Amino acid sequence: MWATDLFHRLGLVGVAGVLTLASNAWSQQATIPSITEADMARARRQQPQITDADIERARRANRMPSEAELARVPIQGTPRIDALPQPTSVHRPVDLEALAKGYERAVGSPPQGAFPGGPGLMVFVSFSIPEPTLARLVDQAARSQAILVIRGFVNGSLKETVARVKDLIGSRKVGFQIDPQAFDRFAVTATPTFVLVRNGAVPSDCGGNTCFASDAFVSVVGDVSLDYALEFFQRSAPAFDKDAAVFLKRLKG
Repeated sequence: MWATDLFHRLGLVGVAGVLTLASNAWSQQATIPSITEADMARARRQQPQITDADIERARRANRMPSEAELARVPIQGTPRIDALPQPTSVHRPVDLEALAKGYERAVGSPPQGAFPGGPGLMVFVSFSIPEPTLARLVDQAARSQAILVIRGFVNGSLKETVARVKDLIGSRKVGFQIDPQAFDRFAVTATPTFVLVRNGAVPSDCGGNTCFASDAFVSVVGDVSLDYALEFFQRSAPAFDKDAAVFLKRLKG
């Protein structure tokens, strides 16, 4: 009995010791460091100090202009759109024949034998066409009063283009124009392409361009002569027989 009481008392003492150690450890972990006046003074000394001199220096460096200075600044008026340089219209073809024959400038010259005074015949060509074919088409266009049309300049140069045209047409009178929009207007994707527009066909406005109704013209693509293309129109599109005959008569006359 005595031994049991002794063991029991020793056990309670051990538990009390463990609890005391745990309490001390928790107190040490939960202790919050105190901030002293010295710590706060040290933090204040480390902050940058903005003085009145600093404020005055910034005010002088970024001062507002005076009324007298503002009065000397010219007031910009509304831009005059009509005074701006006007670009050359891109909707008109460039008459290469006129340029090749020595004219300084000829833009939008009316093509020979074309609308509205009669049927129109255009031959869309390029300088990539073999020279003999191109020479034949130039000769036939001169005799039939058809218009030769190219999309753009040779190597991006007007001077080089005019020189090539001059070599081709020589002293003959033949319509030769740069008109990239005509390629789009008549859906020309290859050269040579022959386009015959019926007599009296009237173009309509089409998004800043001009368009013809689908029944106002016929076209054919291929390395053929002009008279062959016209005879093909007569056979395949009888409604254009008289229009094609106008140019065939000139060719054979």
